[in-house]
Amino acid sequence: MLEFTPSRVTCRAGNVVKHAGGDVVVGQEAAPLTRHLRVHQDGGHTVLEFRGEIDIAAAAEIGPHLDALTGHPGCRIVIDLRRVEFFDCSGLRLLHRARHRVHVHGGRLALVCAHPLTLRILRITGLSRLLPPHPTLEAALGRPGAASGSH
Repeated sequence: MLEFTPSRVTCRAGNVVKHAGGDVVVGQEAAPLTRHLRVHQDGGHTVLEFRGEIDIAAAAEIGPHLDALTGHPGCRIVIDLRRVEFFDCSGLRLLHRARHRVHVHGGRLALVCAHPLTLRILRITGLSRLLPPHPTLEAALGRPGAASGSH
């Protein structure tokens, strides 16, 4: 929302407010693509933050965005599950599909997950062998000094 006064412009984008005397300054925080997905760039990687309950309805929302982001040659993707409260087989299908698409395009996919129940699902299904989870975003990004132990 823009508000104009004779000497000041205020721009609101999300929770960010910028003021400028006479100049327009636009600030914007990363908006969610859906209520279950936020995407941002970090160190040359595209980070997909899954949020809330990842069930069949959430998978239907996330799927098209996931396909668009994983369909590029050499893409570097991190899927971050730290803000997930519930994760079922629909979420597993999303992870498996993302892994397959990234692999076919010669890219790299890393997973961040520290929730014990989600880690258990990944282990039981064998997906943790194909897509080893990292405990932190820094570890998944391969930053020096980051904890890199897989679960």
